[in-house]
Amino acid sequence: MTALFWLVDQVIAVYIWLLIAAAIYSLLTAFNVLDTRNRFVWSIGDFLWRVTEPALRPIRRILPNLGNVDLSPLVLILLLQALRIFLNVTVFPALWRLTA
Repeated sequence: MTALFWLVDQVIAVYIWLLIAAAIYSLLTAFNVLDTRNRFVWSIGDFLWRVTEPALRPIRRILPNLGNVDLSPLVLILLLQALRIFLNVTVFPALWRLTA
């Protein structure tokens, strides 16, 4: 059971890093630092968009329009961190006591 919770925690942590990478990629393409005509750069951006967009889209619908500022990655990172804390502080110790 410990290995399962460790795996869930690590998957959430990797997803948080993917969100950060997607936000940085978005900034770099917005300021024309990255050339999206390059196939490798485009494929990285496409991968990041496909991985993060399904989770960010519902948050973007709820958040008010702030022009070109997108706060949805920040909101999702905070929600995922809260989920990690909840699992590590509440759920995991309770299940550990049941199995011990």
